[in-house]
Parts: sequence; C-alpha cells; structure tokens
Amino acid sequence: MIRLEHVSKTFDTVSGDVHAVKEVNLEIQDGEIFGIIGFSGAGKSTLVRCINLLERPSNGKVWIDDEELTKMSEKALREVRKKIGMIFQHFNLMRSRTVYQNIAFPLKGSGLSKEEMDKKITSLLELVDLGDKKDAYPSQLSGGQKQRVAIARALANDPKVLLCDEATSALDPQTTKSILKLLKQVNEKLGITIVLITHEMAVIKEICDRVAVMEKGKVIEEGNILEVFCKPQAKVTKDFIATTSNISRIYEMVDEGSALTELKPGQHLVKLNYDAVNTSKALISEISRDFHVDTNIIFGNVEIIKDSPLGDLVVIFGGQKEDIQNAIAYMEKHDVKVEVLKEC
Repeated sequence: MIRLEHVSKTFDTVSGDVHAVKEVNLEIQDGEIFGIIGFSGAGKSTLVRCINLLERPSNGKVWIDDEELTKMSEKALREVRKKIGMIFQHFNLMRSRTVYQNIAFPLKGSGLSKEEMDKKITSLLELVDLGDKKDAYPSQLSGGQKQRVAIARALANDPKVLLCDEATSALDPQTTKSILKLLKQVNEKLGITIVLITHEMAVIKEICDRVAVMEKGKVIEEGNILEVFCKPQAKVTKDFIATTSNISRIYEMVDEGSALTELKPGQHLVKLNYDAVNTSKALISEISRDFHVDTNIIFGNVEIIKDSPLGDLVVIFGGQKEDIQNAIAYMEKHDVKVEVLKEC
C-alpha cells in the first residue's frame, strides 16, 4: 500500500515560494489503478514525483508497504526505486539504442545472466506486443510504440508500483485507448499497483478504480470512480465530468433558442440523470403508460463505467401539467435526478 501523510512540497523561486502540493493525505491499495486528475498547475505531477521521492516533500511522510521512504538515505532510496517503475509523457527513450537495448538498460547490474536477461526482455516485448521491433530504433517507431517500449522498460525490474505521469497526453485518441488497455492488462496479469496522472477525465473513466481530484495543490475530492461520476461534489470535478459528455450542450441550446428546444403548450424540457440502479428500470415506458405523459427523447449520453450504466437524457414531456408533475415525482422517487430546463 502507498500512504501519503500530510505531504507538502514548496519550491523556492525568484518571485517567491510556490506551494505546489499542500497537506495531501492519500492511501492507495495494492493492485488498484488509482487516478490523480487536475488541470494544469494543480500539483498532480509534483505529487506523483513525491511518491518515489524524485521530488522530496518539504513536509510529510511517504510510505510504501511498511517502509517510510522520507527517512531513507539516498543509497536505500535507490534500491527501493528499482521496484517503482515510471513512464512519462514524452517516453524518455535513448535514441541511439535499439528497442531491445532500451529495455535492457535498467537490468544492468541485476546479476542476470545473458540468457536470463534475453528471456526477460523477450517476454516483455511480447507483453507489450512489440516482438518484431526489438532491433528498431526509437526514430522508427510511432508514438504508441515508443510508449509501449517505455512501459516494457519500466517493468524490467519487476516493480510493485508503476507511476504514469501524463502517459497518454502526447497520443491520439485511438492510440490512447490501446495504451490504456495495455496498462489494464499489466495491472491484471502482474498485479502491479498503477498510479495514473492525467488532466483527462476520459482516461480516468476508462481504467481507474478510484480517483483523487486536485486543485491548487490540494486533494479536494476522492472516491471510487462510480461514486465520483454519479455524485461529484466539487465544481472542478463536475467540470471534468462534463468534458466526457455532450449533455451540457443543452444549456447553451436553451440560451441560444435552438429549434430543438422549442416547446408547444403543455410541454416541459427536462434533463434526467440516471445512475447504475435506475438505468435497469423502464421508467420512460412506465410514465408514458401510467401517467399519460408523452416523452420525446432529444438526445442523451448513457455509458458503462466499471460495468455499471450511467448517463443523462434530455427529453420533452407533453401532457397535462399535473400528470407531468406526478411523472417527475415518480422518477425522483426512483432516484432519477430531474432538472426542468424549460416549460411552456
């Protein structure tokens, strides 16, 4: 387990002190994929570097398992870091060395024989699906292939923890999905704890078990991914979640007087928010049948997060006002969040 206790990091600059991380307390369980998200300048990259003490905290303690890293000597830290792999946004490969040689680099001094080293590197190349690229140089690889090499290199010393600092930020969406799928496989096959730093909620949503949201150096919200997506508390969390869906576009459409939001007498424009429980119920059919309310779905976004359906629908309810109000009350009784955007 990774445990951060009151971790802070302050940088001295010519313009004064910069408090990059402020009093962060976190526990990351063995074998989970833990996301840390924040906008630029939130302190997330500094925080992840405090985990392996590439940045030594100004205050606080860092524990991995039962070892307190913050009281270790540099020599002891070097040994511990061998079990903490790290990958970066820009890959950090050695351009003058082949794929094979890049992966072999951290194994120098490991005591492995040439045959043992070759077997390990070959196995890693197969894991990241680059068996045919072992003699290629980084300049001959795509961005996604370079990141696969970086992942293989980070796994060379059989780490317990893999730190990923904006590992997909330089990649296109399709390649990002393939790298996230690979990280998920690494987590499942090898049982490695993964800490994923990103500014993209779509990345968090794809593979993380839990997430911490950072703003101005502080963790302002933390929880399992389903809870955070269902019931975000902080404004910045809500802003991040909005980037993964087009549902917030409805507010602009109402303000702009879009034809899609025009109503006839007796109609209500409503946004419905579903969680994992109520998506399994045929509520739209029920209110149409039982409350005599016509329902026209304008658009929506329902998706699967951690094997659970979540999402929103924008609909127009038509009928008698009392029937519509009863239908809304019925949906709220079944834990659907109902927001009336406009009525006529």
